[in-house]
Amino acid sequence: MGNLEVSKLNKKKDKAHYIHQLIKDLEALDMMIEQDLIEKSPIRIGAEQEFCLVDNEFMPKNNSLEVLETINDNHFTTEIGEYNLEINSDPLLLETDCFSRLHNQLKYLLDKAKVAAAKHDTKICLTGILPTLRIPHISENYMTKIKRYQALNEAIKESRGQDFYIHIKGVDELNFLSESVMLEACNTSFQTHLQVSPDNFINTYNWAQAISGPVLSACTNSPLLFGKELWAETRIALFNQSVDTRANSFVLNEKQSRVSFGSHWEQGSISSIFKDNISKFRSLLTSDFEDDSVSILNRGEIPKLKALNLHNGTVYRWNRICYGVGDGKPHLRIECRYLPSGPTLSDEIANMMFWVGVVIGQTKAYEDIHTKMDFKDVRSNFYKACRSGMQTIFTWNGKDISAKELVLDELIPMAYRGLYKIGIIPKDAEHYLSIIENRVKSWNGAEWMVKSYRNLQKTKQPFEALQVMTSYMYEKQEHDFPVASWSLLEEGMSSHFDIKRIVKHNMNTKIYSVDEKDSLELVLHMMKWNNIHHMPVINIKKEIIGILSWKDIEDCHQDELLVNQTVKDVMKKALITIEPDRPIKEAKMLMEKHKIHCLPVIYKNELVGILTSNDILNV
Repeated sequence: MGNLEVSKLNKKKDKAHYIHQLIKDLEALDMMIEQDLIEKSPIRIGAEQEFCLVDNEFMPKNNSLEVLETINDNHFTTEIGEYNLEINSDPLLLETDCFSRLHNQLKYLLDKAKVAAAKHDTKICLTGILPTLRIPHISENYMTKIKRYQALNEAIKESRGQDFYIHIKGVDELNFLSESVMLEACNTSFQTHLQVSPDNFINTYNWAQAISGPVLSACTNSPLLFGKELWAETRIALFNQSVDTRANSFVLNEKQSRVSFGSHWEQGSISSIFKDNISKFRSLLTSDFEDDSVSILNRGEIPKLKALNLHNGTVYRWNRICYGVGDGKPHLRIECRYLPSGPTLSDEIANMMFWVGVVIGQTKAYEDIHTKMDFKDVRSNFYKACRSGMQTIFTWNGKDISAKELVLDELIPMAYRGLYKIGIIPKDAEHYLSIIENRVKSWNGAEWMVKSYRNLQKTKQPFEALQVMTSYMYEKQEHDFPVASWSLLEEGMSSHFDIKRIVKHNMNTKIYSVDEKDSLELVLHMMKWNNIHHMPVINIKKEIIGILSWKDIEDCHQDELLVNQTVKDVMKKALITIEPDRPIKEAKMLMEKHKIHCLPVIYKNELVGILTSNDILNV
């Protein structure tokens, strides 16, 4: 979809024309398979490297179009978020030292991007979800100013008919409503492509599905979102909900999300996978088409199946079948979409080699996998890995087995055999697969982040801890040290840069609040029990409507009428508030000017924190 000029599918005539093109694309695909036109060899690999743009304080920086113009290289393209970019690698033959060559190409391109970004006072960060992302960064203000993203956003919003409700429960819990598909911009992936012969495509695709959970368990790198500790690979849950066209009133039309693992083993033809997607998910976008694909094929030319690829680009299976044309020859690929960006380029190439090796290394014992494993176990394995990473217990071959045991004892040896079978040189195989092995024995990116973040929070508020952690991640990435070799960050560690302190750095988000109808007696005791000096009063919309200070009520316990009083009777309604992005010195000046010791922190009329004079003693 990224290479097409697209628009929202609106008019009846346009819909009819697009559907006609789509049906003809399917007919042409079947004809090419029947006529043995789909390329079977040589086999190629490729990758899509997504990355984040950050400023000198490691906050997202929305200048992708400016950086892209400076880079001036067709390998690069935009993403939906203005703080992300993507590299599309050149396809490489799957042979000898192809993985180290891919590593070198991506390093060259990333270095090129770093030079260009530096001219805009910008840095590049590889991570599944940028830890410093905040709620404002998922507004439409941060959407890349390109027509296709706006068209996709409008089409999905129109199809859904209501806001996106996001609920992810891990160690912490995230609940909120989003107005657009910009949540997708939080996800940064390292998407890998493997060309597959049409003769064995369905079996290979099913095997790729079967290994998804175990492979991902060793590669998780996205445990944090908006400062909350969620899934080991939170990208999966977030993306699943961020482009979901279903709403309560439409649940009978589309019974699964456009982002999905799938619902069954594939047992039909290659085109049946596309037909299943078309049957389940309505077309959202259209483009300009020259001639229909059957006519193009009958002229002796190879069609690009533009309508089919356009539809396929809006159905996000974690293992997605892709059709393409290279050097005038059509081919089929499996695109692995669940691997995260980062922690380093070395880690990413290792992830890719591990996945390719296990796919190619499928043994006879796992042929016709659809007859040997229950698909529900395979899908369950995938989501268990997303939640728990290397702590997962898989259902595999009829028994329960730990992720560590399965990866070390079965999958890594299988990957070695597969890689050697296709001629990958031992030096490369041993180098990259040892990165996976060391990671399984120590920690992957998600485990490193969680442990480091918890340590930093012992002496820092969450937002500062996230900035400090991201700065150290950046430093390690610059040296391309695999994450298994990283030392954990300890409490008290500071950043290597000057943080321009804002209210969010110091405010307390773990706060109690009360309703104006609550018993004053109860609230007084709550404040005593928890050593609280300021209690915000909020309404059902989470809007602050008043505040209680200990000074206001410290003598109330002597009042015999206390039992009959409510919060509303004594709360202060005249409030001085501040927003989380304001400089901390401004907050201090406000407190001094109004002779107060507490500022409620407000974002979009909602209470998001409390800042007290104790929080800014050293400012």
